[in-house]
This record gives sequence, C-alpha cells and structure tokens, in this order.
Amino acid sequence: MRFAIKTAPQHTTFADMLAVWKAADEIELFESAWVFDHFYPIFSDPTGPCLEAWVTLSAMAQATDRIRIGSMVNGMPYRHPAITANMAATLDEVSGGRLELGLGAGWNEEEADAYGISLGATLTDRFDMFDEGVEAIIALLSNEMSTLHGSYVYLTDARCTPDPVQKPHPPIVIGGGGEKRTLRAVARFAQHWNLPWADPEVWKHKRAVLDQHCADVGRDPAEIMNSLQIALGPDDDPITKTDQVAVLEDLGIDLTIFSLAPPHSPATIERIAEVFG
Repeated sequence: MRFAIKTAPQHTTFADMLAVWKAADEIELFESAWVFDHFYPIFSDPTGPCLEAWVTLSAMAQATDRIRIGSMVNGMPYRHPAITANMAATLDEVSGGRLELGLGAGWNEEEADAYGISLGATLTDRFDMFDEGVEAIIALLSNEMSTLHGSYVYLTDARCTPDPVQKPHPPIVIGGGGEKRTLRAVARFAQHWNLPWADPEVWKHKRAVLDQHCADVGRDPAEIMNSLQIALGPDDDPITKTDQVAVLEDLGIDLTIFSLAPPHSPATIERIAEVFG
C-alpha cells in the first residue's frame, strides 16, 4: 500500500498548508500531495476562504523537492484546455517533473453560477466538453503542433512550449465514478483513476465497469493506477483508520489518500507515518 495526503485549500491558511507539505516532503511514506480545484469551499460554509489551486501548487512545487503534486481534480470548465495545458507544462518544468495532472468534468453549480462559468447546458454537453478538452490537453502536451476542430475546442497548429519534463505528458488523473462517461474517459485517457471513498461492493462494481470500458477500447486496465480517499479530521487518531486501510489493501487499491480537514498541522501527518510507516 502506498500513501498520499490531500489538503483541501479551504478554511485554512497558506502557511498552515505549507508546513504540512514541507513535512510530507521529508517523510518517505508519502508519495504525493494534493489540493482540490474550487473557488468556493465545498461541503462547508461557502463564504469562507479558499485558495486557488494552480497558484497554490506552484508555490508548493518551489517549497518541496521530492513529493509529487497535483489537484484532485482540476475542473475542465474553469479554464480553456489550451490554458490548462500551458499551465501544466510550465508547472511540470517548475516542479522538476513531479506534476500529476488531475482532470474532471466539474460539478459545483454554486461557484459556476456566481462567476458565470458554463458547466454545459446538459450533462451530455458537460461530458462531451470534458472528453474533447482532455483530448486537446494531451495533444498539446505531447505534440509539437496540434490541430483539433471540435464542437468545444478549436486548435489550429497550436503550440505548447516549453515541453513538459515527463514524456509523453504528465500522468492524467481522472476522478469520479460515473459509469457511462467518467469511467469510459478513464479507460481512454487516464494513467490514474481516483474514486472518493466507496464501500467494498460499490468499488468492486465500479472496477468491473472500468475493466469493461478498457476492454472496449483495447486498453490493459493494469496500466491505470487506482486510489481512494480516507477522511481524517483534526481530532481523529490515524490508528482508528487501520481497518479501513486494510480493507483498501485487500481490494487491491494502489494508493490511499488521507484527506485532511483543517486546521492543518504537521503533527497529523507525523502521526500517520507513525501508524502506517
């Protein structure tokens, strides 16, 4: 079993998050660290502070040396795919090839409506826009020039330089469990699939659906790393999560991500390392 941390950048300060990430960078147990990509706090008071994901990751890239970094996951509608590709290539350069490129179709209507961001008129539109956006991002990160004349993305001899450090591009991480569109996109594009916590039977079902999508597109499902998240509150002792981690290990989960609620403190991850190291 491999381990990672996630510090949602909401109801917290950059200084507190920075202290946790620098500590995680020094603890070999943790292979990656994650934020989320929202402008409003989620599942909590939406009027509270929320740090922007890409700026936060850029700062963390300079403050760390070893740990891989990413957002779980970046909302496709928030930025034009060409902008996302350029940001990803630059951040992969800045981080020395440590970027994990999380991508998702987006869902938070509250922040989207507040900013006038369209998530798509229908769910079909949203996922069509997502698929086309992922295709465009991969092309821009992998090729010298890219042309894509689609319904949502229009590229003509488009360049994205400097090239990312990782070849052919940083690993694509797709989050979610939608069986018709999300898991098919995972099969087509992703090197890493993340699902928020699900009970074992639900996970087994989702995994079977993904395996079938892989078969349909001629992909070996073993090429796709999988991860689940475990919520850990500031007053929770990680030792209470040992049974949960054992279940994930039995299921064959590659990566357990501890999603840490604020206030963020290095003491929390030091305790995780004591329990699971």
